[in-house]
Amino acid sequence: MTGQTGLDLLRTRTIVDCDTLDDEVAKTLGPFQDCTSNQAIAAGELSKPTNAGLVKDSVVLAKDLLPRFPGVSVEELAIEIAMVKLALKISPHIHGHVHIQTNPYYSYSTEKTIVNALRIVQLFQYLQPGFEQSRICIKIPSTWEGIMACRTLEQAGVRTLATTLFTMTQAVLAAEVGCTYIAPYVNQLKVHFELGFKDPNKLIPLCVSIQKYYESIKTKTQVLPASLTSTDEIFALAGVDHITIAPGFLQELSQPGSASGIKSFFDVEPSVPVPGADVSFVNDESAYRIAFTRDLNGASEEKLTQAINLFCDMQDKLVNAMKSTA
Repeated sequence: MTGQTGLDLLRTRTIVDCDTLDDEVAKTLGPFQDCTSNQAIAAGELSKPTNAGLVKDSVVLAKDLLPRFPGVSVEELAIEIAMVKLALKISPHIHGHVHIQTNPYYSYSTEKTIVNALRIVQLFQYLQPGFEQSRICIKIPSTWEGIMACRTLEQAGVRTLATTLFTMTQAVLAAEVGCTYIAPYVNQLKVHFELGFKDPNKLIPLCVSIQKYYESIKTKTQVLPASLTSTDEIFALAGVDHITIAPGFLQELSQPGSASGIKSFFDVEPSVPVPGADVSFVNDESAYRIAFTRDLNGASEEKLTQAINLFCDMQDKLVNAMKSTA
């Protein structure tokens, strides 16, 4: 047992995904089910010198394809092409979905989010004809507008993940519209951007309660926690449906002897109340918005706003990178 890796132990209870667009991670540390990403991950990957050619080719192709996609800039289209290219590169080395996040600037527009998601699906088909649409999962921030976009996309056969999720209210709505996944952020996003900041209200107990609730209503939606800051948090989530792990922690957990005896929160009764099956928001936007605003006296709404702002910053960084290449 002393030689068991943390990944081996974790995989006995939970499906493990890789939170990266680096195919070498999937090749060397797998097997993984899904590959998750976002604008911050894309910005990091596309800034690597080894991907300079991919960035340049994406800008060239974006200029050629621009007439097909009215209302989008060369830079935005080039970003999406580059992310899809990276996803296609990693796809042979995972078993399940590749996740691409929509432009965070569309977080408060259902229509723009839907158009963006369908464009991403089209780009997969253009770049690799015949790529299975069922393997594409579109990540969408968990605003009311974003979750409504998820409803339309799921009805059209496009898998979705409601990301930047901080409350049971969002989780209830995401299940009602049929999201394939939700991504509760265990730590608010700024832990990865603000040196020394530690989240005083980690949401591991919420993940447990959401999964218990989902089991009680027999929804297809699965819980896929994200934004983790330690291997202790990862082991505390053993038993969750899926978990997405960044490359540094994957490397740490792949070492012999890295298995932990930390007790999982899934082995005790949930400390966050589990809603009854009759709770519903899908036909009452006002009730949803006030419930979300009131959660933790507004702190959860602040976390979502903060996350969208940070992802917009990363989108800006990607746009500037494409402009400098053009």
